[in-house]
Amino acid sequence: MPINTPPDDAALARLLSHWSLEMTGKDVPVLQEAAPAIPPGTRVNVTFLGNEDLAMRVAAAKAVREHGFVPVPHISARRLRSPEELEEFLAALAGVDAAEQIFVVGGDPETPQGPYEDSLAVIRSGLLQRHGVRGVGVSGYPEGHPGIDDGTLWSALTDKTAAIREQGLEPTVITQFGFDTEPVLRWLAEVRRRGVGAPVRIGVPGPAGVKRLLGYARRFGVGTSAGIVQKYGFSLTNLLGTAGPDRFLRDLAAGHDPAVHGEVLLHFYAFGGLRATAEWVGEFAASAGSAR
Repeated sequence: MPINTPPDDAALARLLSHWSLEMTGKDVPVLQEAAPAIPPGTRVNVTFLGNEDLAMRVAAAKAVREHGFVPVPHISARRLRSPEELEEFLAALAGVDAAEQIFVVGGDPETPQGPYEDSLAVIRSGLLQRHGVRGVGVSGYPEGHPGIDDGTLWSALTDKTAAIREQGLEPTVITQFGFDTEPVLRWLAEVRRRGVGAPVRIGVPGPAGVKRLLGYARRFGVGTSAGIVQKYGFSLTNLLGTAGPDRFLRDLAAGHDPAVHGEVLLHFYAFGGLRATAEWVGEFAASAGSAR
């Protein structure tokens, strides 16, 4: 007889299928330790940090592929010094079978270091397809961005996803992490209302120390009021503990309506480490009845 799974558990299991996570170019040894806890075929994003060079980023993407995962290297538009540098990076990624899926972000520098003012300029460059890129991820901000007004954010999201499709590529949206599902669900509904049908990966902080989580939240403009963090599962008066996203994920699964919010998956930011994050997700998915 089939097993009757409670509706919320079934929704949670769907949400936990095909999750992704993130690493830096320096995390190759850590990836090796974490690999047994990561399901084959998992997407692993490789960040584009200013203190890492092209060789480190390519080596990390290669390691992701060699471990049986799908590399999703980041490209930071404003850090690129020339079209030749972009082509060099894409060619190197293609050489290690790591160029099929990429994630394009504007990047931290306020002033572009080359010809690309933003991620849209990279998307429209025409260079991605030449090197075998098939899918492009872009950023989403359910709680807004501390340095960009909401109108600009919405225009950027719709313009970028449309441009990706115009280039014959498949868009994906990966969001900033948060502690409260209410703004996430409102934002998702608005995304669909504006005609963006791309899959959305909701950013989720992996289990980590409370002090570390709050530090990242302040850095990225994520809401951390007493009520929000209490609902998430920790207190602002106890910074020595740790917190995981179990309540957040259950609330997200309970509130997710595919007819309103579309295709929604998860992207884990490994603030507490790759291995700890992957092991936590595996254990939580098993407890939720996920058959991933």
